[in-house]
Amino acid sequence: MNQILASIAGATVILCASGAFGQSARDIRGADPVVPLENEPPARIVVDPPLAESLAKGFVFIQYRAENLHIVPVFGPKALDDSPRIGHIHVTVDDAPWHWADASGEPLIIVGLPVGAHKVLIELVDANHETLDSAVVNFVVPKQFSRPRKK
Repeated sequence: MNQILASIAGATVILCASGAFGQSARDIRGADPVVPLENEPPARIVVDPPLAESLAKGFVFIQYRAENLHIVPVFGPKALDDSPRIGHIHVTVDDAPWHWADASGEPLIIVGLPVGAHKVLIELVDANHETLDSAVVNFVVPKQFSRPRKK
């Protein structure tokens, strides 16, 4: 019996130790700070669709993550030499002629959009605001939600 339990425990350890479902340390932690920029893979943004529960209430929550770039509030041409690469995002809603910059790394929260179809462009940019990658999220704010009335 003890031998069977030891075998099961050993198999469990092997499965768990085989890398978090095949992810390497670099996959989880990002680029090594001693790797020169020219050897780093390109920066990439991964964006999820808005959370359905919040969208049904008229609130848009968009989660994203950057790969091969750390999102930090550091700006300017001298920051381009940092390794690993640093930057932030630019967010444009419904093809507006303006955007906002966000360096928090936190999910985007957009409130107050009217009922109907919308588009959010999320650009991953370097510290000098040059676009490295981008993603577009299309969604519909449903008719059934109701905003609380102001008193």
